[in-house]
Amino acid sequence: MQKDKESIITSFLKMESTGGILLFCSAVLAIVIANSVFDPYYKLFISTPVEIRVGTLEIAKPLLLWVNDGLMAIFFFGVGLELKREVLVGELSEKSKIILPGIGAVGGMLIPALIYLYFNGNDSVAVKGWAIPAATDIAFALGVLTLLGSRVPSPIKIFLTSLAIFDDIG
Repeated sequence: MQKDKESIITSFLKMESTGGILLFCSAVLAIVIANSVFDPYYKLFISTPVEIRVGTLEIAKPLLLWVNDGLMAIFFFGVGLELKREVLVGELSEKSKIILPGIGAVGGMLIPALIYLYFNGNDSVAVKGWAIPAATDIAFALGVLTLLGSRVPSPIKIFLTSLAIFDDIG
């Protein structure tokens, strides 16, 4: 019985789509919790102080900031390394292959921002939020790609990944 559970977990973790499945399930769970009686407990959990001390050096932040500042930095570092590899020796090593995702990223930032400004141009406070609709969530873009797994051709994965990265850089 124990061996069967281990083999099921091991085979699940080896699937190419595991990351996307976990991301999707986490997003659904977060939406359910945020709209339930458990929301105050979630807010309490993410505001839990987490500290690291070494001698007189102390880093103390709420859990939310450890995730946002620390784990997301590691995530973007990994994505940046992947993009660098593609630019140096991969699918994006030719300038002609960088132009389309670059233009797509600029359009993906500019058009939503302009639409937002069109509807909120008269509100001096709301105008300051123009960058919010311009952002593409790279984690979800990559999550959708991993959900589809090997059914997505490699050039499309690279295009969408580079588009999301260029958008986030912008």
